[in-house]
Amino acid sequence: MNEMTSDNSPRMRFDVVSLLPSAFNAYWNESMLGRAQKAGIIECNAVQLRDFTHDKHHITDDTPYGGGVGMVMKPEPIFEAAESLAIGGDDELIIVMTPTGEQFTQALAQELTAYRHLIIICGRYEAMDARVHTHLAQREISVGDYILTGGELPAMTVIDAVSRLLPGVLGGEGAADGESFVAGLLEHPQYTRPPVFRGWAVPEVLLSGHHEEIRKWQRMQSLMLTLEKRPELLETAELTAEDLKMLKSIKK
Repeated sequence: MNEMTSDNSPRMRFDVVSLLPSAFNAYWNESMLGRAQKAGIIECNAVQLRDFTHDKHHITDDTPYGGGVGMVMKPEPIFEAAESLAIGGDDELIIVMTPTGEQFTQALAQELTAYRHLIIICGRYEAMDARVHTHLAQREISVGDYILTGGELPAMTVIDAVSRLLPGVLGGEGAADGESFVAGLLEHPQYTRPPVFRGWAVPEVLLSGHHEEIRKWQRMQSLMLTLEKRPELLETAELTAEDLKMLKSIKK
């Protein structure tokens, strides 16, 4: 199914500004993202930041004012790159990947699907000039409390997580509805053939064909896993009366 919009443009376009644009092609031209691009649901593009410099050496960084270790990315090429890609409008967002940004979550990925154009800027070196953060970034995002050598991997994480939420990318409608974090809980365990592997058997209830019993088992397992591994999620999850009863039984 082709998810092109009425004006024949993709449902969402991702433009990435990076010093390593070729790093993206191997991933987003394969598998799910590759199929989504062929179907016209998304469009992915990476531009070389050095193409927006105006000196013969294509320098994108300089020493920091005030001293310090490392180099700082210059503002001019970053602004020019982003402005060359910008179309304008409320359905466009400029994102800077930075360790100081807000934490990337499933809820944020869902929120970003409301846009049709994401411009994602990847940092390198010690830092970016603060004027990028103050006057260009419309949103700053971090994928975790750790430091990487650049924003390329975080940018790909955002693109992947957002793309799979768009209609048609995963195939069946609602395919992502029961996954971990979507409903505020961890997903229940999954099994496939063979029914017995090295003496480890698939739970009998999953082979029973009783859909209601399977549903209850899956929900119970989801609650158990969340309580064991990520109990803080239960504080904000939307729990039904049945869920609360199951939790009470689990805790006993």
